Amino acid sequence: MPAAIELIGITKRFPGVIANDNINFTVQEGEIHAICGENGAGKSTLMKILYGMQPADEGVMRVNGEEVVFRSPTDAIEKGIGMVHQHSMLADYLTVLENVILGSEPLKHGALKAGGVIDFAGASEHLHEVGEAYGLTVHPNDLVETLEVGERQRVEIIKVLYRGAKILILDEPTAVLVPQEVEGLFRNLRELKQDGSTIIFIDHKLQEVLEIADTITVIRRGKTVATVAADSVTASDLAELMVGSELPTPDTTGSTITDVVAVDVAGVTVLNEDERPVVNDVSFSIRKGEILGIAGIEGNGQSELIDALIGVQAITGGKIELLGEDMAKWSVRKRRENGMAYVPQDRHTEGLLLTAPLWENAALGYQTMAPFSKGPWIDRAGSRERTDEIREIFDVRSPNAEISAHALSGGNQQKLIIGREMTSNPKFLIAAHPTRGIDVGAQADVWNKLRDARAAGLATLLISADLDELIGLSDTIMVMFHGSLVATLDPANVTPRELGKYMTGAADKNDGAETAESETIS
Repeated sequence: MPAAIELIGITKRFPGVIANDNINFTVQEGEIHAICGENGAGKSTLMKILYGMQPADEGVMRVNGEEVVFRSPTDAIEKGIGMVHQHSMLADYLTVLENVILGSEPLKHGALKAGGVIDFAGASEHLHEVGEAYGLTVHPNDLVETLEVGERQRVEIIKVLYRGAKILILDEPTAVLVPQEVEGLFRNLRELKQDGSTIIFIDHKLQEVLEIADTITVIRRGKTVATVAADSVTASDLAELMVGSELPTPDTTGSTITDVVAVDVAGVTVLNEDERPVVNDVSFSIRKGEILGIAGIEGNGQSELIDALIGVQAITGGKIELLGEDMAKWSVRKRRENGMAYVPQDRHTEGLLLTAPLWENAALGYQTMAPFSKGPWIDRAGSRERTDEIREIFDVRSPNAEISAHALSGGNQQKLIIGREMTSNPKFLIAAHPTRGIDVGAQADVWNKLRDARAAGLATLLISADLDELIGLSDTIMVMFHGSLVATLDPANVTPRELGKYMTGAADKNDGAETAESETIS
């Protein structure tokens, strides 16, 4: 029986870099095959070639033994390949059913293609059949904007299955899931495998890779370095193959908390456009030398809290102080100039100008300050020099500071943002998912820099979907649920699974935690 996927001698060149260098990659039918590699290793490029998003310069692709050349994702879909991207591709204001059929709308019998009538009833019936067959329950009429992250992911998966995909590419599928949602996803993947689907699984979380994969291929610097059975290696073995070092941990030992309150948030409330509180009477303080972690499933008010802190969202009640000064009415610019740094939760929409060169991106938010400006003028030389420092210190892999941010891998984009914020000598850092999409080697560097900054007196608000990271780095963890802080937890006495229960509202509030009302950090 031929392999489901064979990539032979795949090479892809970009200006100044060889992203894929004679890669060989084989996936057997009915297996879960993981791809691991550090940022810039070439994983995403290889999958884009397989999915028809860009052509290979050299090499051969075979699907189920047949040699193929894909000129677009449509070609890949026709051969039974579907891809679930790292960043959600769903339209929030459409229903589940509308998202699933978008671009391939079925028409009622006899209807003309142009101006035809969409067969929603037939599509809904087919969607139900696909869901039943693969154990993926979705509600066709739900608006996507109302769904939790795990539910959105099920919609993404069922969308490719609806279109007949038997080979699924999943890019960082667990990045924003709590442990309970990861368990649910893995159950779905195992059921898909039992039903004959072939799954290519890209992930940076090596323990998860070992749990779900049958086979693992490691790519380093654009080359295939190993293909191994998952039950024959450990996470440390994989880390060694990926980056040549041991598996890092985020664990922080010893307190560096001072008596000086850097940030004081009291009774902050934010209303949405419907006058409903999305941040409800939130209070906390962060001292110099302290990392406060906020846990919560995305959509429970963390984004709105961040927006209030950085100044793009007005608060309707409460106060926000930075080193004793009320900054609730300060502009974003004034907050930046007074020492607030921000690693955004979405690097593409908030963190970067993707078509601009790296040196312009390094200046974002700091363009009024040295070394990026001289008086009212942009200092191009100073900007380029600082960018080169960031590239070196944070290992941002790029040929120079002139290339666009879009040309970087997702992980290198993230490292550029972190470098920009951490080299600004901040007094208060908001770090939202700082290591999302970053390989184990880069994770260790970021964790070390956060710990070093903590020891030097930086006050940090850490929001992360990586619960091991949250537990390892935080001095205290608070849980946000439906816009409120509902519990305060000691990281030394909580596991990721227990934390996940608080995040989903399933935990007993009297078991192992203080409620937000009985204890705040001050």
